Amino acid sequence: MKITFFEITNLEKERFEKELQGHDVVFFEEKIQDVNTDKFSSSEVLCVFIHSRVSEDILSKCPNLKLVATRSTGVDHIDQKYCQNNNIQIKNVPLYGENTVAEHVFALMLSISRRIEKSINRTKSGNFSTNGLQGFDLKDKTIGLIGGGRIGMHVARIARSFGMHVRVYDINKDDFMAEVLNFKYVSLDELLATSDIISLHVPQNKYTENIISKETIQKMKDGVVIINTARGGLIDTDALIEAIDNKKISGAGLDVIAGEELLFEENIFNSPTSSAAQLISQSKRLVDNENVVITPHNAFNSIEAVNRIIDTTVENILNV
Repeated sequence: MKITFFEITNLEKERFEKELQGHDVVFFEEKIQDVNTDKFSSSEVLCVFIHSRVSEDILSKCPNLKLVATRSTGVDHIDQKYCQNNNIQIKNVPLYGENTVAEHVFALMLSISRRIEKSINRTKSGNFSTNGLQGFDLKDKTIGLIGGGRIGMHVARIARSFGMHVRVYDINKDDFMAEVLNFKYVSLDELLATSDIISLHVPQNKYTENIISKETIQKMKDGVVIINTARGGLIDTDALIEAIDNKKISGAGLDVIAGEELLFEENIFNSPTSSAAQLISQSKRLVDNENVVITPHNAFNSIEAVNRIIDTTVENILNV
């Protein structure tokens, strides 16, 4: 089989070369949209990551294509309709980093609750004053999880170990898990109204896009903290910035932001389009706010999780 990889790292390359011996394997560090299709048009398998936009235009130029294997859980960067209509399989990696992402949730949460980033920046400048660095305990706080899937359940487990109260909103309920982990299922409105911290763990689709909006923010407690390690489009960025500015939201920990894929385009800062200019302005306002902690879609990125991604991706490719 001819297999072409995109957004590849050296670690991944070494593992894939070893596991896929005997196949015609080609690697690109670039995103798929940044590589001339002539270089991979004969591929039977395209293996991509989250920043590669696998569009109909690209897919239509690969007549031998049998599989698009993404090294991620989400598949929203792939034209699923075209694949379905043209008998092209899509395989993802549904189980690789539930605990990994959940741990990152608490890294963001603790960075906010204990003013970690501001503390580090201050001490690096030689200032050891604690003025303005007072944080808050997680113990006895209520965390609301919008989405109670695998990652959400790991967050619930860790939250209980901190002594937090856990509320979960999900259309699918697991009463056994709720009893084991000692959390309560509630409506979305109740979760918004009672949570000190809200963490997002749902896919982005037509039902969840901008689930954190100006309207839903108004239903939240004053001073709530928002954590998002899922998808940027779950939050209306303008509404979030406004709520942070007026202190309705006291802090935000974001591993993803809406439109973030544009920020990875090479020339966006040199010659931005109007939409890109707006995104740059929004992201700068978030980055510059001392009550916001942003990481670059890195919640998945542990040694163990990446190796699990590689193992599953190899299995997906060889099965096809």
